[in-house]
Amino acid sequence: MRTLIVAIALLSLVGTSCFLLEEKEPRTPAPTATPTPAPTPTPLVIGQPPGKSTETITRDYEWRYAGRNWTWTLNVPEALYDLYRERPRPPTKDYSVYVTHPDDDFYLEILARTIEDAAERNELDELETVNLAVTFVQSLPYTSDTVTTPYDEYPRYPVETLVDRGGDCEDTSILLAALLDELGYGVVLLSPPDHMAVGVLGSAGMSGDYWEHRGGLYFYLETTGEGWRLGEVPSEYRGEAAHVYDIAPVPVLTHEWKATTTDYREVKLSVTAENQGTGPALNVRILAGYDAGGDKVWNVEESRPFDLDPGQKESFTMNLTAPRGEHTRLVVQVVYDGFAVDESYSEWFDT
Repeated sequence: MRTLIVAIALLSLVGTSCFLLEEKEPRTPAPTATPTPAPTPTPLVIGQPPGKSTETITRDYEWRYAGRNWTWTLNVPEALYDLYRERPRPPTKDYSVYVTHPDDDFYLEILARTIEDAAERNELDELETVNLAVTFVQSLPYTSDTVTTPYDEYPRYPVETLVDRGGDCEDTSILLAALLDELGYGVVLLSPPDHMAVGVLGSAGMSGDYWEHRGGLYFYLETTGEGWRLGEVPSEYRGEAAHVYDIAPVPVLTHEWKATTTDYREVKLSVTAENQGTGPALNVRILAGYDAGGDKVWNVEESRPFDLDPGQKESFTMNLTAPRGEHTRLVVQVVYDGFAVDESYSEWFDT
């Protein structure tokens, strides 16, 4: 992990990509990033998922940095974009799961190396290299989920943001965090109320607003719109508390269930738990029973402990006996690390 040590903060976050890449030199497996428009090269398919369509989606980008126009052409495998479009959105506010999903790691690495190569060709120093990536991400248009998707909230994976040519605050923050992380810099996601930004690990010599986290200072970086500097916080978020999310694989546990009545008091419950996150979950349990009010549950049944790797499911059958003469409902919980991390209820009924 690298730490940026500068006296003045001039950053902004960017980052991620999965694609088919267009090359200036076909020998080099990377997208084209040059100070001036480059001639159209022959596309090079990188890491195309086997058995999938070889069709690609081409996207051209242009932005200004250091007084020059920069252009970039990305050819993204359509199969990879479709893979992410079809993935469920994990029910969590910890958007590091979008940064740490592994299927685009190879493409992010290529994109990061391309930025470093462009910086070397143009004799950019370390801070200028980061700012090249930052200004690219900040140049992407802000688009609201309610306008561009059928959902009120739709976090995008980095590949989606690149193909869709923009997104809202969490989308560009996810992209920038993914790219800076691949470049080797310490980053976190910062979440003031109803917002998302990036935190960049720096030294005490940096200026501006920062959050202390795990012994480090993470300077705020706004990704929505151009011109934001490292440590510069929009007025509506200045002084607000913020959640800090490490860029690390985490489990996200969900469940679904179906109940069948065997007689007027006996219920057969079938429960399936799933890990939709990017990290493993150890010693998970399912608890089920009947709501007694006041955070109490009657006739609790508990599954055996089990582990869930990312993408893995585990199913259980539980037999429940309802209390007599009560107005109640079924309660089902997924318990992990001592907490009920996912919970659901039936309708109320009388026993």
